[in-house]
Amino acid sequence: MSEPLSYPIGQQPGTGETLEVAPGVRWLRMPLPFELNHINLWLLEEDDGWTIVDTGLNLDDLKRHWEAVLDAHCREKPVKRIIVTHCHPDHLGLARWLGDKFKVDTWITQGEILNAYAWFHQLPNYDVDGMVDFFRRHGLDPARAEMLHGRGPTYRDRVDGLPTQYRRLLEADFVRIGGHDWRVIVGYGHSPEHAALYCAELKVLISGDMLLPRISTNVSVMSATPDGNPLKLFLDSVERLSELPDDTLVLPSHGRPFRGIHARTAQLAEHHRERLAALVAACDTPQTACELIPTLFQRELDAHQTMFAMGESIAHLNYLEHAQKVRKSHDDNGILRFVANR
Repeated sequence: MSEPLSYPIGQQPGTGETLEVAPGVRWLRMPLPFELNHINLWLLEEDDGWTIVDTGLNLDDLKRHWEAVLDAHCREKPVKRIIVTHCHPDHLGLARWLGDKFKVDTWITQGEILNAYAWFHQLPNYDVDGMVDFFRRHGLDPARAEMLHGRGPTYRDRVDGLPTQYRRLLEADFVRIGGHDWRVIVGYGHSPEHAALYCAELKVLISGDMLLPRISTNVSVMSATPDGNPLKLFLDSVERLSELPDDTLVLPSHGRPFRGIHARTAQLAEHHRERLAALVAACDTPQTACELIPTLFQRELDAHQTMFAMGESIAHLNYLEHAQKVRKSHDDNGILRFVANR
């Protein structure tokens, strides 16, 4: 029987400070200007330097906080490498800035760095126009479509340049850090090729965004892959994480470090089963993904949240379509609707 979730770290680091949570593993907590108001970053100590795992958003305040951390820890032992779990700007945003400062490579999977380049350079269907047109086909109303379009391409603002070269991480790679082997566990669905890091000796998992203690990771369909099934990929990836020992200390990108990995993976599987059942019930008559947002999210959403909510609604509906629980049709205006198969 799995253990319930527990939170063994009784405190959290102040902004610009670090807290040791396992031998040679230090926790940084940096602010974000969103409802989800923080990100956890990690410093891994070695005899002759440090490894940074994830970097934070491109904000002047975060750079100042990083300067304080670097001054406290990296005068005698410099940064040796930067590992980025995935391409979202709160994780990759300062990798180029930190890499240039220490003249070190960024370690990242190929799927993540290529996706970052596509967003940064606004390639077709990775750009704002492609996203908004995709959401319009799924029923997004003109007012909210204009709101999203008016935000512009925010990715470039939130990422202080991209690494011009990188070290590629692959599934089941081992990265030797501080006398310990950290195994790369690639997960899918939240982002193209997300890399978590697991150290069996320390019983520590740096889970990135693949496993969070209190909220469900966003899983969205992208306009470049409109018929994709990222929710299936995500759930399969979470099931793989449930194979790790239950007393693993999970270090998530948001929320507090926790133990109880089996209980949490089961909670996430059940959460999505409930959401999928609710959507099937709501599709007695044809519905657009936009019309079904209230079935998934019972609160008012700003522009940032609307973008995630549309992607997540489509992801759940695509899952159901692949499972032949619903079928899709479009009207004369090209608007897509889903109805339950009875």
